[in-house]
Amino acid sequence: MPWPFARACTAHRRVLATVLPLLIAGLLAGCGGGGASGGSGASGGQSAEAIERSEEDEQKKQEAAELVKDREMLSSVEGKQREQAAEENAKRKEAVAAARAKRRIEAADRQAKAKEEAAEANVKTKEAAAKTLAKQKSGPPQKQVPVKTEHTGTNQPTTTTTTTTPKAHG
Repeated sequence: MPWPFARACTAHRRVLATVLPLLIAGLLAGCGGGGASGGSGASGGQSAEAIERSEEDEQKKQEAAELVKDREMLSSVEGKQREQAAEENAKRKEAVAAARAKRRIEAADRQAKAKEEAAEANVKTKEAAAKTLAKQKSGPPQKQVPVKTEHTGTNQPTTTTTTTTPKAHG
């Protein structure tokens, strides 16, 4: 059969380890002596209580120190978690900003390309108009056809001529 205090916590074991020899010594002293031994047994009980209280106080101090240590560890873990969350948030914001900038650049490129294409189309139409005008000026000779002759009250008749240009077929 195991000892009844084998399952007790370490603090209780320490208390029992110090109190048990004192109790045994007190019992032995009480059995061997007369009335004086009764007073020493009471003082032995008081000293055992004092030892027990001091050990309980020490245990409380250790528990308080462990609590402080645990709180510090918890706060450092929470701090690291907050830092990681802030870093992830910053990376996400940076990625969003980069995507926006990329879209703006692409939109600006599309607009610039559209303007270039419009300018090229405008130049081509102006060149075509200039070629057409040059062909008209240097084209086949124009015929002058007299249209009317008017007599105005003077002796010389006035002739009006009209210039016609041949139309291109096609």
